Amino acid sequence: MITNVKMADRIRKRNGSVVPFDRSKIRAAIEKANRTIEDESMTPVTLEYLTEKVCTRLTEQDIPTVEEVQDRVEEQLIALGYAKTAKAYILYRAEHAKIRQAESDLMDIYKELTFQDAKDADIKRENANIDADTAMGTMLKYGSEGSKYFTNNYVLPKDIAMAHITGDIHIHDQDFYMLTETCCQIDLIRLFKDGFCTGHGFLREPNDIRSYAALACIAIQANQNEMHGGQSVPNFDYSMAPGVKKTFKKEYFKALAQYMQVAHGVDKETAKELAQEAKKELTGEEFSMGNGEAYGALLIPWLSSHEKTKLTKEEAAKAHEYAMQTAWDNTDNATFQAMEALVHNLNTMNSRAGAQVPFSSINYGTDTSPEARMVIRNILKATDDGLGDGETPIFPVQIFKVKEGVNYNPGDPNYDLFKMAIKTSAKRLFPNFSFIDAPFNLQYYKPGDYNSEIAYMGCRTRVMGNVHDKSREVTCGRGNLSFTSINLPRIALESKGDIKRFYSILDERIDLVIRQLMHRFKIQCTKKVYNYPFLMGQGVWIDSENLGPTDSVAEVLKHGTLSVGFIGLAETLKALTGKHHGESAESQKLGLEIVSYMRRRMDAESEKTGLNFTLLATPAEGLSGRFIRIDQKKFGKIPGITDREYYTNSFHIPVYFPIGAYEKIHLEAPYHALTNAGHISYVELDGDTCKNLEAFESVIRCMKEEGVGYGSVNHPVDRDPICGYTGVIDEVCPRCGRREGEAVSLERLLELRKKYPNMPRIHYDCCR
Repeated sequence: MITNVKMADRIRKRNGSVVPFDRSKIRAAIEKANRTIEDESMTPVTLEYLTEKVCTRLTEQDIPTVEEVQDRVEEQLIALGYAKTAKAYILYRAEHAKIRQAESDLMDIYKELTFQDAKDADIKRENANIDADTAMGTMLKYGSEGSKYFTNNYVLPKDIAMAHITGDIHIHDQDFYMLTETCCQIDLIRLFKDGFCTGHGFLREPNDIRSYAALACIAIQANQNEMHGGQSVPNFDYSMAPGVKKTFKKEYFKALAQYMQVAHGVDKETAKELAQEAKKELTGEEFSMGNGEAYGALLIPWLSSHEKTKLTKEEAAKAHEYAMQTAWDNTDNATFQAMEALVHNLNTMNSRAGAQVPFSSINYGTDTSPEARMVIRNILKATDDGLGDGETPIFPVQIFKVKEGVNYNPGDPNYDLFKMAIKTSAKRLFPNFSFIDAPFNLQYYKPGDYNSEIAYMGCRTRVMGNVHDKSREVTCGRGNLSFTSINLPRIALESKGDIKRFYSILDERIDLVIRQLMHRFKIQCTKKVYNYPFLMGQGVWIDSENLGPTDSVAEVLKHGTLSVGFIGLAETLKALTGKHHGESAESQKLGLEIVSYMRRRMDAESEKTGLNFTLLATPAEGLSGRFIRIDQKKFGKIPGITDREYYTNSFHIPVYFPIGAYEKIHLEAPYHALTNAGHISYVELDGDTCKNLEAFESVIRCMKEEGVGYGSVNHPVDRDPICGYTGVIDEVCPRCGRREGEAVSLERLLELRKKYPNMPRIHYDCCR
């Protein structure tokens, strides 16, 4: 025991004030840290010895600061062989530093949100769907930042919170940590049957394609109000087809009555009665656009023999032909109006307190019925037309599902729609393309069963396999529960080129993220159906229709996925080998080994827990910037690794690296098979792709043949603000002949207005 040591009698606190020194606080801090370690327990004598050793060191100081005292504690613990206790003490110290900093940071954040515009404040631009300059947008950010503070300081285990704050990992949508899940694939067919309730009134089953489209928007909006991620309709064409069928049936008998009234002098009421009688006696639910010939064979003799019509068979045939054509034209027009309204609504309607546009996605392309084909054609046409002033619509993110035998080759029933999708995407960037024939998607496919067709969220999320219940490996009613991403380049830098060390650290990070995902999942499992009145109360989530308002959602949540993501494979390989996978075959081999290893860890965890642990090619572009900013402070700017403003997203080849489209697809395609929680490959094309549709299509076909699951082609899209032309504008607008910054003559403008009636309305000061 150390005795007769002159102790420091004063200490300088963090705020600068000097107070009496209290050695008992040092002893208490060491004891508290040691209690957390099972195999390093200290006796009271040891605690006293350590305390006095620390105090002895403090006699060398004039008036020690709090930080200096804590430094001495760490030194003595390590020097005397208590490494685990030292680590616990460091975590304890960091935790309290984090809380102090967070309190200060939170107030600074609130000041920034309150007094700065979005153009000057990064934090107000984090989510492109939220206008944080509005009152409700700012209020949402107040709540978001306060929730993150609460989660980090009072909910998360200390080491997990520190890993997130310091940039080892990133917990996505942390502000919703205690509240809800990420996203859902909504089966509108099931939801619309017999109607549904949004909590503010019951909506009956729709009976017209315009109502179908309107209720689709409402369903997406209502579901996003209860989840923190986006909403997808995996079977949009199948879902809207019944609405077209109902509209066509209504229009057919309306036209039949009109024909008998106008062409044959049947009075209005009798004509309507005859049409309704024919509808009742000769049609069932099967009457549709595709069986007009069969129906005509029943209608013509019935109509010509009816005592009230006095029509010949030839006249009855003409009546049927007129009704078919008129109904087709009117239904086609109504379907276009419905799809146009859907596009406009999903780009303007709000969710989450009126400050955010719903992140919506729709998948289509494989329903070959005449009604579904009409839906697909018109959603593409409405997208091609653009919004009110010709702008390219951002939502819904559209995904065209490509499948051999359905739409991929000449002779396939929907081949014309695939070609139309190519043309539309070349102009408007959407639709993107998913590929059912990719082996990891095809394994689930059953012809004619939309629930077996792979679907994607617009951001790239994919939910299909189901270890919890292999009989329910379906798209509808399922989604991601939560996801957390790992900072891969940091692990590479920490391992200093040692591959064995790299995998050791990677294992530690994966273990930590799995523990965090389970921590969040347990919180989600405490919720009841009444916490999600639409998602669960209306049976949107799979199996929730069997639950009552006060039932737990824990069991049905097991159908969802828990995902581990990653950022910066390219920079990781650069740090480990000196080259990324676009530069070196050896680096590509290592990249595939790393991602394969992560996937095996997820599969093993799924087998162990019976939960759907999956691997995600993280879609968060903003996170790429956050990770690198933190790492630049820690490691400095290392050429090729931390010297840019962002890490490369997921497994992508860096955008700054010159590489051909086909080679990029070839290198990225194998990663799609490994990332079962979601993926996407982008290809950048220069020039006006509308003028070279063959090249555009060849890229899409290359994706399909290489085994890509989900792909997109990015290309320049310019828009002339005067005449509204959308496409590539080099120096002169192809429509109005205007150069940038020039006005256009009023005479020329009026000519253009006649030729292009949908031109944007502009002020005359744009003219000369």
